[in-house]
Amino acid sequence: MMVLRGRAGRWLRYTAYGLAGLVAGSTLWVLLYTVVPVPVTPLMLIRTVESGQGWQKHWQPLERLSQHLPAAVIAAEDSRFCLHGGVDWDAIEQALERNERGGTVRGGSTISQQVAKNAFLWPDRSWLRKGVELWFTGLVETIWSKRRIVEVYLNIVEWAPGVYGADAAARHWFGKQAADLTAREAALLAAILPSPRKWKANPPGRYVATRAGILQRRMEIVRRDGLDDCMGR
Repeated sequence: MMVLRGRAGRWLRYTAYGLAGLVAGSTLWVLLYTVVPVPVTPLMLIRTVESGQGWQKHWQPLERLSQHLPAAVIAAEDSRFCLHGGVDWDAIEQALERNERGGTVRGGSTISQQVAKNAFLWPDRSWLRKGVELWFTGLVETIWSKRRIVEVYLNIVEWAPGVYGADAAARHWFGKQAADLTAREAALLAAILPSPRKWKANPPGRYVATRAGILQRRMEIVRRDGLDDCMGR
């Protein structure tokens, strides 16, 4: 009995040490990316292994990106970005209700959750991955500013096969730097985010063109109602 208790105690200690190490390591990782550009993401590595090809990626600070891009992605992906603490529970509830009614299956992931998933984790739909995603989302929201979250998002999100970040996307789709994107071009990039490996920003299909038009109107609302105020100016 004493032997069993001794072994159980050791396993509990090892487990506690392991958890403490994971907490400390993940926190330091997020802290590092507060000031250091994200060099590579797990998704980039996975796509490279699958395709045998590299990636295009040109990190740019937010001030060197078009002023239309933050409003475009907030309008497209997370209109309550400045209002929530990383998880938009109202959006999740609405998504679940819509899915139960048999509507288009959509998630309720915020920009913060997408950053946590893309910057630190592997693409998977398991409950384990979702749980770890919530942990990293909390760290990101606690340690980073909202401005930094959008900056990282715009620099690592996939915008075409092998194309990551707004600057690489602007060069790929429009032959220009991301700083020079017009409101229409920013809306077109945001419009293809749900399926960047399937849809084209230029020339856009009918669906993407229509969605971009809707997003341009939403971008005006984002600015009018101050839904991007947490970004600063």
